[in-house]
Amino acid sequence: MAFVRHDMDFLGGRRLRRLRQAQWSRAMVRETSLTPSDFIYPIFVMDAPEGRQPIHTMPGQSRLGLRDAVEVAREARDLGIPALAIFPNTQDDRRSEDGGEALNPDNLTCRVLRAIKDAVPEVGLVSDVALDPYTTHGHDGVMAGEVILNDETVEILVGQALNQTRAGSDVIAPSDMMDGRVGAIRRALDGEGHTDTLIMAYSAKYASSFYGPFRDAISSGNRLKGDKRTYQMDYANSDEALREAEMDLDEGADIIMVKPGMPYLDIIRRFKDTFNAPIAAYQVSGEYAMIEMGAKAGIVDRDAAMMESLFAFKRAGCDTILTYFAMDAARKLGA
Repeated sequence: MAFVRHDMDFLGGRRLRRLRQAQWSRAMVRETSLTPSDFIYPIFVMDAPEGRQPIHTMPGQSRLGLRDAVEVAREARDLGIPALAIFPNTQDDRRSEDGGEALNPDNLTCRVLRAIKDAVPEVGLVSDVALDPYTTHGHDGVMAGEVILNDETVEILVGQALNQTRAGSDVIAPSDMMDGRVGAIRRALDGEGHTDTLIMAYSAKYASSFYGPFRDAISSGNRLKGDKRTYQMDYANSDEALREAEMDLDEGADIIMVKPGMPYLDIIRRFKDTFNAPIAAYQVSGEYAMIEMGAKAGIVDRDAAMMESLFAFKRAGCDTILTYFAMDAARKLGA
């Protein structure tokens, strides 16, 4: 019969489980904290005075009419969420090859920005700078044949950023992944006196399969010709993300972002360890939908998976998280 050793002297008295025995002791030594102020809530808006149009690939999320967007902003404020990110579902007759609607001072995004800023001025507003919500081909820039034109796109993005800032955007968030756009936008903002407007750069935006529900939400997915691999990052690369972030910071970015989130926690940690700058991550539509649909199928506990995923972002080094769970997580944290 084998001898079973019952004394634990070989541990030197250390028992790491001691601190896990009670809720109070677990709370006392918890290394990572999460609060509603860590969230940015992305919302989708549609050209309607009011109403909510459910997004079937994103259970629980809807395209919002103008009044409903304002109401959601009030609710977010009351829950302690500091900012919203605005994404438009641009109507078909406003889309074009060059995305010119992005420069219209009365476009859907600008109207929503003005309405929310007038009604709920204490909520920060983040506006997406890219052309995919406005183009007929679904790409983030203007095209010549099959080629996305970098410099010509940047020129339009600069005008789009100024347009949104004049309408009330507090944070310009270029998601297009064109080279040099952060510097060009910073110069233009400063030149017009918008020196306090933040830039949150999508520095490491990967060509990912997790964007599908988002593209449904803004009605760009079924328009997309080809893919976005010539300007979004290869998911096999990590060092390249550091070069992208360094360039964005040198050009004037205030916050650098990793997108998607959960599959790229290693990139978040590398950003945190490398740069003395605020780090954001976007828990994208596919990540959100997997948890929601997994919960509906009985595979995971929805709230438990939601909170675990959000803590993972903070543990990896995020200062702020764009997440469709923001409202529900804030309610849970405040309970």
